[in-house]
Amino acid sequence: MEKITGIPASLGFISGKALLYFENIFPEIPRTDVLPEHAPDEVRRLDNAIRDAGAELAVIHERAVQEASKEQADIFSAHLLMLNDPIFRDQLLERFRESFVSIEWVVWDVAREMMQKMMSSPDPLFRERAADINDVSKRLLQHLLSIKRSSLAEVEEDVIVVAHDLLPSEILTMNRRRVKGIVMDAGSRTSHTAILARAFNIPAVVGLAHGTKIIKDGDTLIVNGRTGEVLVNPGKQDLANFKKTATVYHKQMEEFQSLRELPAETLDGGRVMMNANIEIPEEAERVLQYGAEGIGLYRSEFLFLTPGRSAEEEQQYRSYTKVLTAMGVRPVTIRTVDIGGDKILPDFQSGDEKNPLLGWRAIRFSLALPELFKTQLRAILRASVSGNAKIMFPLVSGIEEIEQALVLLEEARSECRSAGQPFAEHIEVGIMIEVPSAAVTADILAERADFFSVGTNDLVQYSLAVDRGNERISYLAQPTHPAVLRLLKHTIDSAHRRGIKAAMCGEMAGNPKCTALLLGLGLDEFSMAAQSIPPVKRIVRSVKMVDCRNLADAVLRGISWEQNGSLVDEWMMEHCPGETTV
Repeated sequence: MEKITGIPASLGFISGKALLYFENIFPEIPRTDVLPEHAPDEVRRLDNAIRDAGAELAVIHERAVQEASKEQADIFSAHLLMLNDPIFRDQLLERFRESFVSIEWVVWDVAREMMQKMMSSPDPLFRERAADINDVSKRLLQHLLSIKRSSLAEVEEDVIVVAHDLLPSEILTMNRRRVKGIVMDAGSRTSHTAILARAFNIPAVVGLAHGTKIIKDGDTLIVNGRTGEVLVNPGKQDLANFKKTATVYHKQMEEFQSLRELPAETLDGGRVMMNANIEIPEEAERVLQYGAEGIGLYRSEFLFLTPGRSAEEEQQYRSYTKVLTAMGVRPVTIRTVDIGGDKILPDFQSGDEKNPLLGWRAIRFSLALPELFKTQLRAILRASVSGNAKIMFPLVSGIEEIEQALVLLEEARSECRSAGQPFAEHIEVGIMIEVPSAAVTADILAERADFFSVGTNDLVQYSLAVDRGNERISYLAQPTHPAVLRLLKHTIDSAHRRGIKAAMCGEMAGNPKCTALLLGLGLDEFSMAAQSIPPVKRIVRSVKMVDCRNLADAVLRGISWEQNGSLVDEWMMEHCPGETTV
């Protein structure tokens, strides 16, 4: 038995068989000359690959129709259409007759050129088609090169996926009935793959560095999503201990369900709101099971993450309407698309940026493409008649961006009126506080925002110059750093002086160890992964607001994150012993 330890990314305990997944690693494509007399053989190889890939896709499409959403089934339908498109085949044969090189090289070269042209187009529909070409050409190459495909969408038995890294799009399209756990070399707790794992309640450990070198395909694993431990080929005693621990964990989670209908209120009457973060519409109904009072963050970019999924207005409108309808009168805060940084989307890429985390992303991306931005705003406005919608702009760094975004929002309203499309006239419009400039000028930004929501994942990394996706330095991304806490306090106080609410939708909000501290700082609303709501609510209901304020005052005088962390731990041991063990 061998134990390796990484970063706990999604709660839960699971035992099962390892599936090593290297889908993103592709072999070098051979380029060999073909004699003219052998040309018919290459054409036959291409046609056979098209036939076999088509049969494979037909089976996957049928299963998606029966087991998945319509949007996921449509992905494979689009791939089938492209694979059987005679124009696509003609392009391949024309290039082959020009070059007389191996057909697999021709497929790779033609697909590369087509994707480059389409990804440079301002039209989102062309960029979507580029993602389809990438998938279809890769499937063809796997048949031509006799590579066994191990797509996570096609997993047929219960497994724990072990990978160097996973794209968010791979999480979205995988067979979630069969993938019981995720183990990754790369990533951090705040990476978007980890966020999706939590959204789907899949236990996950990331940041293992060398897990794929230690774990072999078929090994038995125990994954502890609370401690970040992964046991490889455990013995009988280890398996027995796992069963006991898992039983205690599940019992505790059942106990948490008793809190579902109770308010998030301190012992001395301090009331806060408990909201959930979601990534896809299907999560909306499930968050109510955990006692969510609303949705504090709907990450709309996940509508664009699945290759081939349309992000046009009607698709967005239907998705937003589905969430708003499921939540009824409860508020739903829809964040406008946050593309870029560590979210590399197949349908929208910002080019070869040297530092994408500081580059063309979020509100900057939207303001640079006003028609695309207004498409999203119109979809949200139209859906707003189905519930209690709020709009939130991400990564705002100054007042100018709010002003520009509000102008485009007003244009979107006018376009809806002209088209006779009803919408809610009064929608709160807020901003995310994610960069130091926004936190420092929160008093200025509060004049134009209806609410703040602090995104601590980015605020911590930008304030401390720590790449949250770099497992070597992730230990430095400490939310109790004095700089972070001072920025939080200034932001919350600035909101209250203006008479607006301060929320938090970053990972800090879902960390029970930080709950009392955030209460003491004056936070009004917490928003987190749904599964984190019960333990955080239990902390709220077991403390007094006056004590939390005293804790916050003491921590604000701290000189280091280590000192502050110790202060919080000691306070929790005194006031909430045993409450942060989940």
